[in-house]
Amino acid sequence: MTARRGVLTAGTWCADHNKVVEFWPLENEVVEILSEDVKGGGSGCNLAIDLKRLDPGIPVETIGVIGDDEDGRVLLAEADAFGIERSRLHVVQGLRTNYTDAYTSNRTGRRTHIYLQGASAELNPDHFDFATTQSRFLHLGLPGIHRQMDRAWGSDENGWVTVLRAAQAAGIETNMELCSIAPDKLARIVRPCLPHLDYLIINDFEMAAISGRPTVAAETADVGQVIASANAVMQMGAMRLLVAHFPEGAVVLPRDGAAMFVPSVDVPPETVIGANGAGDAFAAGVILGLHEGWSLDETIRLGHASAAVSLRSLGTTDAVLPVASAMAMADKWGWRQAA
Repeated sequence: MTARRGVLTAGTWCADHNKVVEFWPLENEVVEILSEDVKGGGSGCNLAIDLKRLDPGIPVETIGVIGDDEDGRVLLAEADAFGIERSRLHVVQGLRTNYTDAYTSNRTGRRTHIYLQGASAELNPDHFDFATTQSRFLHLGLPGIHRQMDRAWGSDENGWVTVLRAAQAAGIETNMELCSIAPDKLARIVRPCLPHLDYLIINDFEMAAISGRPTVAAETADVGQVIASANAVMQMGAMRLLVAHFPEGAVVLPRDGAAMFVPSVDVPPETVIGANGAGDAFAAGVILGLHEGWSLDETIRLGHASAAVSLRSLGTTDAVLPVASAMAMADKWGWRQAA
């Protein structure tokens, strides 16, 4: 494995139609769109670009399915602009590219996503070829919003299991990105994948969904409950490392060590424009730290710094900075204190 270098992102490539509204309306109410743009989105796209923004020298490849339309061309242009190897980003005639209307409330900062699967529904294990890649890591997502991948594939519970097993057989270390869909659906799809994962970097909601245990008390992530939930998930799988992030910090659980809590960056509220993509930015920082052999504490701090600087933009990847700049900005803002 040490001869391998780089990251292969795979799964969701979508166009984010980002819109800022003053507030999220009730049914039958009307609200004006204050600003909008179209950017690349989805786990395959976001992590690939975030990695290249953090370290332009790291090799990044990708696998996905998009349509032959304007949104698809936006995604191809973004991949090319960042030097992402995209020969396996399949363009399908006659299908609409997966897109998301991503609404951000100006009042609360909260996001509401409404999406169309489009071409992403056609992604299946036959699109995954690991024979020629030299990447060390596979970052795979998003279960629950890819119709064929979510179904049984051969004798496997779903296509995600098939792909993860094939990647590990090829000598690639595996990580999975999730999205916050209905907890019962998320658990049903993800639990069979856990024995085929080397890493799992997710948020506390997703950890609770998989474990079936709460992680929140008084509307805030409770570190003790997150640790208990993480221990339950670790027992279900073969992960070497499990990370659950939330606004206040991250719980980190190595298989061969004790859980620890690493506080996040104390981001000035006035600098926050949007949280869309912050989870991808966190995962990118952690994967880059693992790739480069950083200590576990510094690896998680890089994840926090990457997520923190990403908050300065409405787009998912626009505000991510090179490693040194991201860490310097995080140090300037300061770090939260451990509870």
